[in-house]
Amino acid sequence: MTNKRLFEINSWKLISNKLEKKEKRLQESLTSIGNGYMGMRGNFEEGYSGDFHQGTYIAGVWFPDKTRVGWWKNGYPQYFGKVINALNFIGVDIYVDGTKIDLYKENITDFHLELDMKEGILRRSFILHKGESRIQFKFERFLSIVAKEVCAIDIMVTALTGTHKIELVPYLDGDVTNEDSNYEEKFWEEISRKVEANAANLIMKTVDNPFGTPRFAVSASMVNTINHLEVTSYNEKPMYVANAYNNKLKQGETIHLQKYVAVSTSRDWEEERLGAVSDLLAKQAREKGYDSLKEEHIAAWAARWEKADVQIDGDEEAQQGIRFNIFQLFSTYYGDDARLNVGPKGFTGEKYGGATYWDTEAYIVPMYLAVAEPKVTEQLLRYRRQQLPGAEHNAKQQGLKGALYPMVTFTGVECHNEWEITFEEIHRNGAIAHAIFNYTTYTGDETYALNEGLDVLVGISRFWADRVHYSKKNDQYMIHGVTGPNEYENNVNNNWYTNKIATWTLRYTLELLDKTTSKRKTDLNIGKSELAKWQEIIDKMYFPVDEELGIFVQHDTFLDKDLQTVDTLLKEERPLNQNWSWDKILRSCFIKQADVLQGMYFLNHEFSLEEKKRNFDFYEPMTVHESSLSPCVHSILAAEIGLEEKAYEMYQRTARLDLDNYNNDTEDGLHITSMSGSWLAIVHGFAGMRTATGILSFAPFVPKGWNSYTFTINYRNRLIRVTTTSEEVKLELLSGNALKIQLYGKDILLEKEFVGKK
Repeated sequence: MTNKRLFEINSWKLISNKLEKKEKRLQESLTSIGNGYMGMRGNFEEGYSGDFHQGTYIAGVWFPDKTRVGWWKNGYPQYFGKVINALNFIGVDIYVDGTKIDLYKENITDFHLELDMKEGILRRSFILHKGESRIQFKFERFLSIVAKEVCAIDIMVTALTGTHKIELVPYLDGDVTNEDSNYEEKFWEEISRKVEANAANLIMKTVDNPFGTPRFAVSASMVNTINHLEVTSYNEKPMYVANAYNNKLKQGETIHLQKYVAVSTSRDWEEERLGAVSDLLAKQAREKGYDSLKEEHIAAWAARWEKADVQIDGDEEAQQGIRFNIFQLFSTYYGDDARLNVGPKGFTGEKYGGATYWDTEAYIVPMYLAVAEPKVTEQLLRYRRQQLPGAEHNAKQQGLKGALYPMVTFTGVECHNEWEITFEEIHRNGAIAHAIFNYTTYTGDETYALNEGLDVLVGISRFWADRVHYSKKNDQYMIHGVTGPNEYENNVNNNWYTNKIATWTLRYTLELLDKTTSKRKTDLNIGKSELAKWQEIIDKMYFPVDEELGIFVQHDTFLDKDLQTVDTLLKEERPLNQNWSWDKILRSCFIKQADVLQGMYFLNHEFSLEEKKRNFDFYEPMTVHESSLSPCVHSILAAEIGLEEKAYEMYQRTARLDLDNYNNDTEDGLHITSMSGSWLAIVHGFAGMRTATGILSFAPFVPKGWNSYTFTINYRNRLIRVTTTSEEVKLELLSGNALKIQLYGKDILLEKEFVGKK
């Protein structure tokens, strides 16, 4: 199923020795870097006139895109919030003998592009041929994960033959455009600019908007160090500042430019201080020096990898895939700011608006709980608690009580404009609730759940209690007019997963309320009649099932469809969303992603193995996996029911979704929020790790072709390493107190090291 593989297989790096002119966008998506505060696609510093997507993004900086159209109705959001392309601060124009280099047109050899995932550094080099002369160029850059506002760029130019006039022009450019927008206007206006010897500053601000959302100001300061060349001019024009350096470069000589950029925003500083702040940070970076900045950056990445790395022996493709995904996730988010969440494209593109979806709670929280300190997940939970008023606003807009967490948001207020998604795909409320449950059962600490978490859960429960309706005919509660996780069906009645997660949320909220005080209930304004109503809904919720097939039915009329399996589709029809009309997709039986099976993953401990097997065998053959979120759930369940080859197939799809461009859409940006799926497929799938009952358990197997795999988890103040081979499972307690766990269903006491035979 491989579509396009641009990079060599290497366990720690992406390496290519070809300038992919026809696949430049795909190449630059895959070489994106970030540090949680900001990030960028793998754009070139110097000139390139071919097709590419210039993209630099700053976390939390966005703009309200127009959304009111002819079919706008009551309840629609006023705008579609979108991440916007920020100023280009990596640019360095290069002139050789008076001619500006355009890498799209130049005659070059020895091209080399390398993303070092272990160190978090992007490197590139090539040799430029000018007649009989040859000039070597080397580029290196990183976004510091220690000094989050700093980008450091290192450029070396060496004359291999001949003597040449070289001019380097490092610049800051605020005249940028967005690709994913229906505005025919610029998003930015200049506040100020200045340029001086070896330094410059540019401050931009988002233009005014009619919706009253915050405007953002961004200041970028650059400071340069260079050998061999002299400053010859200070260039400036609206939205642009630059230094220019030139001199003769003789054979064997090397020019070395180091460009330090610091970015500050009005999210953190008063607007009038931004220039001074970014100037100071840039100067401090230069004083520290490139090598020192780089060393501390590499050391910080090493500390992250020590906790999170998954080591696979025997399958370098799989090894590269899991490390690439972990690297890009950590480049996007590492819990530094509770005002931030994880956008579907992170810092790699503008598709999906770059805002927060339910993906974070469903797929990222389970991984981050294990590979980082609990505070990282706490920040994600805090993000949702802070936005509870926005969720209450969203519910009110629909004439409902409680809290409806948004499908897409920057502020907590819904800003997605597709009705069938925005106000029918309400199951995402359950993912918010489940994240609280997941955090609590994993850490063993109910403090958050009984305090801030209960505020969220009560709000969500009140929404569910108002969104259901009572069917007198059936004496049951139902939920009509929804879109389940399978977005290839809209406006269905009684989506099994939605009904299930709604009922579970009510039940979990009641369980926590039983553990709290009367005063807390009074503060939440909860009375006995409301609690009784929730219990009645739990007791009388309708779930579509088919006794003959022994399955939970995806929704009321799903079995009335022309049921076919994916193998009946022609190759040229795939992916369906790029070849079929939306009408044809909606009428088909084909499933975009896990729906019923999503519930069996979330609430895994509540279903028997036989139930999981029957539902998997029925639904997976109809699933086209055209959501990046789909393969990992299927991999985990396939592993649990003994379908090891299917589990591995689905792992490969989630691990190398972007590296091999499975869905033919990676040029728009990476699928960041599904990247945790490869870790989940290994740890929850192949290793069978479960924590929902409050007991840590494993049931590992080794996929065919692998010799072994090793991972480390942080669990309840303990660091545990798990190594699985075809013969045995070794559990090591690296730190913390002894712990009772289960291995293949048997209780063991892990004190230091335990080796179990399979």
